[in-house]
Amino acid sequence: MQVKEKILQKIQPINCRHFIDGQYADSINLKTFDNINPATEEVMGQVAEGGKEEVDLAVAAARKALKGPWKDLSARERSSILRKIGDLILDRVEELATLESMDTGKPYQMALEIDIPRAAYNFHFFADYLTSMGTEAYQQDQAALHYSIRRPVGVVGMINPWNLPLLLLTWKLAPCLAAGNTAVMKPAEWTPMSATVLAEICKEAGVPDGVINLVHGFGPDSAGSAITEHPDVDAVTFTGETKTGSAIMKAAAPTLKKLSYELGGKNPNIIFADSDLDEVIETTLKSSFMNQGEVCLCGSRIYVERPVYDEFLEKFVAETNKLQVGDPFEEGTKVGAVISKEHYTRVNGYIELAKEEGGKILTGGTRPEGVDKGFYILPTIISGLGPHARCVKEEIFGPVVTVLPFDTEEEVIEQANDTHYGLGTTIWTNDLRRAHRVAHQIEVGIIWVNTWYLRDLRTPFGGMKQSGIGREGGMHSFDFYSELSNITIKL
Repeated sequence: MQVKEKILQKIQPINCRHFIDGQYADSINLKTFDNINPATEEVMGQVAEGGKEEVDLAVAAARKALKGPWKDLSARERSSILRKIGDLILDRVEELATLESMDTGKPYQMALEIDIPRAAYNFHFFADYLTSMGTEAYQQDQAALHYSIRRPVGVVGMINPWNLPLLLLTWKLAPCLAAGNTAVMKPAEWTPMSATVLAEICKEAGVPDGVINLVHGFGPDSAGSAITEHPDVDAVTFTGETKTGSAIMKAAAPTLKKLSYELGGKNPNIIFADSDLDEVIETTLKSSFMNQGEVCLCGSRIYVERPVYDEFLEKFVAETNKLQVGDPFEEGTKVGAVISKEHYTRVNGYIELAKEEGGKILTGGTRPEGVDKGFYILPTIISGLGPHARCVKEEIFGPVVTVLPFDTEEEVIEQANDTHYGLGTTIWTNDLRRAHRVAHQIEVGIIWVNTWYLRDLRTPFGGMKQSGIGREGGMHSFDFYSELSNITIKL
């Protein structure tokens, strides 16, 4: 029996219900919507469609839980619960990876090896971090002692994306719980299954009823809007598209909610001629096409110094053509299906636009041969576009990259910064001085030199310009999920 058959025989899709005050629940009006597998276009099950009434119940439960046993737990007790959540995620790694792959269309192996273990590590990391952090204290000569204390910010609304559903949800939920808050979560409507299982895991780990709540549904004029507008939600954290972030900010303005955003990116991948091209191409394949290019950190704008431009393109195209595209559960698949028919149409629209703008499709740009079902797009490399082409400037969020030559350091820095986005960049060079010099001039929040996607969870994570507000990671996460009070004692 093949690996695929073994997995799918053992683990089946689930219907997704809300999780409110420690219990799974249907929508009040019993309304549901279809959950569609992007790799097969088949309906896998039904998802409860929530709105204002369900959000009201969830927020009330979260507000009540703030004053319940959750507030009296010591830091060590909360740490123990967080660690247990991480352990239980690992106990169910195969199940969660299967559901994640079914929901997103991503390769099962990626979910198994990256997404789910990282979700568990998010809880393990903040379980440890919680017990080691301190606060400031200052003695003002012999006059006074000043010290600060942290307290929970309150009820946190979490609106999560569809590309890395469990990984990014746990990246928010772990520090939120570590800081003593309660949460109302809304997973993306396209990827509801792993969040639904996570609610059960949290309860099994000892999270009191009402501390975490989950409402499925849509964004505008639905569950998402109800969370962002709710007067008893104290903070909102959102990962997703920039226009949605702007709408959330507008909705949250009347109640002056605390906001944390990680938004879109159009990230430059800058390759200097002195770099090791074999190493560059190995990593650039990942930074271009991992998760079907549906990662906000993907390096979709590739700039190559002219002396190695032709050589890079030849090798990059050749290696891209070796990537196995297709069924997420087939062994060896590196690129699966994009998330939905709507997104499939959008990405293909950009490929057609690139042709209109004078671009040359070096490889890809079509469906894989012989694949009639599923939202599959071959990894696509485009050359010949100018620096101001829409396909170079706008976020495509699919397996599509543009490659442009450059002649000088000053030229590539100017082009890299010529965008409304400012999330991440990768710089490839063996010149240490150049690496520092260029890194200091690129206007982004995350800069990698001779690597990509390498994270230490203690470091600040977030974007500049229209790529985000605030930072996550280590103490930066606690700064968002807690309020600081300063106490002065006169001596």
